[in-house]
Amino acid sequence: MSDTEAPKVKRSSRDPEELRARMEAWLARRLPPGADPEVPAVSNPSTNGMSSETLLFDARWTEDGAKREGRFVARVEPDPSDVPVFRQYDLGLQFRLMQLVREHTTVPVPNARWLELDERELGARFFVMDRVEGRVPPDVMPYNMGSWLLDATDAEREQLEDETIDVLAKLHALDVSKVDVSFLELDVPGDTPLRRHVRDWRDYYDWTRGDRRHPTIDRAFAWLEEHWPEDEGETVVNWGDSRIGNILYDGFTPNAVLDWEMGGIGPRELDVSWLIFLHAFFEHLAHGAGLPGMPDFLRRDRVAAKYEARSGKPVRNLEFYEMYAALRHAIIMARIFARQVHFGEAEWGDDVDQPILHRELIDRMLDGSYWS
Repeated sequence: MSDTEAPKVKRSSRDPEELRARMEAWLARRLPPGADPEVPAVSNPSTNGMSSETLLFDARWTEDGAKREGRFVARVEPDPSDVPVFRQYDLGLQFRLMQLVREHTTVPVPNARWLELDERELGARFFVMDRVEGRVPPDVMPYNMGSWLLDATDAEREQLEDETIDVLAKLHALDVSKVDVSFLELDVPGDTPLRRHVRDWRDYYDWTRGDRRHPTIDRAFAWLEEHWPEDEGETVVNWGDSRIGNILYDGFTPNAVLDWEMGGIGPRELDVSWLIFLHAFFEHLAHGAGLPGMPDFLRRDRVAAKYEARSGKPVRNLEFYEMYAALRHAIIMARIFARQVHFGEAEWGDDVDQPILHRELIDRMLDGSYWS
């Protein structure tokens, strides 16, 4: 694999037909007696996501003597034998966070219908939400290398950028002093939400690497300690995986905000910097492939200015948070590579930082040239 080639990862070893039959049987127990539900098939989207398993399915049933039907999405805890990307999947937290955001903000979040924590039902815990129509800027291949978004006009891309940033402003406007966010607190050492957030990711790194160390990641952690913000700012509810690949768009307007598994509480800059850096990562891949990419889209200065205008809040210490975003993405990429090795799609070589496709960007952050 070249330095700019995005990894292709097998997502699951589960049998779709077995999942379909078990989902149908589970739905029969969830719906009123006599519903006799039918689930014709389940499918797994392949363009985005490598963490929780996503199942799409339709269902038909009888309720109050009338025929009903619905289109649903199940988010399923990954099989531990499939080398999951994350060490734990708190589906209850995701389910509750989606309900909280849907109830207290105007952020478009799908209706979360059912949470199932009994692993015996599907072989893993899961929750089901209503399926929302829309189109997603793809990760594979990245949207800036060829997609409906790349083919859009400048005005259409700016509309999508503006309305995506507005999603973050609306989410962060949720007053954490007036709602219960205790379930989002991290149970790790640290005297501030940011300290606990970083500690949690360091623990995750230690879990992913085993006996292996990644020098690029180690240097980035050291840089964070040397450049820690004097004032971490206001604590807000974070989406966590705040990127356009986790939004369903109706035209160029967000129709559903998805993938809340990295959600929590912390400074607003966690979400803002992740949005900025994930596009910078895809731009790095595009340039490495000799493609023009989308250089005027989701630029740091534009995102920060637009977010400040919509939220009425300053964005501070972005260099720190961009480094932190690059660091977290590096840990995830190393774990994804370990999944590839598990499925026989890759092998570890002498260069332990081989999986970090954006290590050049981290090196530039370390010497300061990235922001010059």
